[in-house]
Amino acid sequence: MRLTAFTDYTLRTLIYLAGQQGRLATIAEIAELHGMSKHHLTKVVYQLGLTGVIRTVRGRHGGIALARAPAAIRIGAVVRASEPDFYMADCFDARQAPCVHAGRCCVQGMLGQAVHAYLAALDAVTLADLACPVYAPDAVAA
Repeated sequence: MRLTAFTDYTLRTLIYLAGQQGRLATIAEIAELHGMSKHHLTKVVYQLGLTGVIRTVRGRHGGIALARAPAAIRIGAVVRASEPDFYMADCFDARQAPCVHAGRCCVQGMLGQAVHAYLAALDAVTLADLACPVYAPDAVAA
């Protein structure tokens, strides 16, 4: 499995915010820290706000923060919300032309089990499990 850059930015943003409990962070500081495009990060933050994982505060002293405790945010749910699909092969996408091996193929079932196991492993991890002490406010200021 390969995650999109969007999901990578999503996870990095959440990990950073987990270390910023009690303060609002800005898109600019996260983008600079990780060398991300502010434009792309703005799209990530917008999506995270729609899913209720973060809260956004507008205005001069605004910013972003987690909307829930890191222990209440499951990485599997975050990845599902940020990835466009989990098609390991064309036959997983119903919009594709039917596979010539449909109905007698063993590969699709095996790949489906692999995707299920992958997502189950991510479901077992919370944002609290991924939190990095280097993103704590004291560590960032140093």
